Amino acid sequence: MSMTDPIADMLTRIRNATMVRHDRTDIPASRMKLEIAKLLKQEGYIRTFKVLEEGPQGVLRVYLKYSETGEPVIHGLARVSKPGRRVYRGVDELQKVRNGLGVALISTNAGVVTDDQARRLRVGGEVLCEIW
Repeated sequence: MSMTDPIADMLTRIRNATMVRHDRTDIPASRMKLEIAKLLKQEGYIRTFKVLEEGPQGVLRVYLKYSETGEPVIHGLARVSKPGRRVYRGVDELQKVRNGLGVALISTNAGVVTDDQARRLRVGGEVLCEIW
C-alpha cells in the first residue's frame, strides 16, 4: 500500500488519536510533517512533539493536548489541497478559518506558515490544511 497523501495520513492519525483520547500518536517522519508539527505546537493545538530515530525515516511522535475537562484542543482537521486537486491561494485570497477561530497551514516559498503569517509576509501558496 503506497502512501499517496502522507499529510492526510498525519491529520487522520491525529484526528483518530484525539477521538479516543490518546496521549500521543506516532507518524512516519518527514520534513513537511515536522514543519506542520512545529506550527501545531506554536498555535497551541498540541503539547509538543519529538522525532525518534526509528525505522527507515524516523518517527514523529506528537503529544496531544486536552483542556482541563478532557476535551481535545483540536476540534477538527481538514485537508484542503490534495494530490489529485492542489489548492493554491494568493495572499489576498486567504480566508479566515472558522471566523478566525481556526488556522490554515500554507506551504509557501518561505516554508510552511499559518494563514496569519502568510498575510504578514504577503505570500500565498498551497493551502495544506485547516485546523480548528
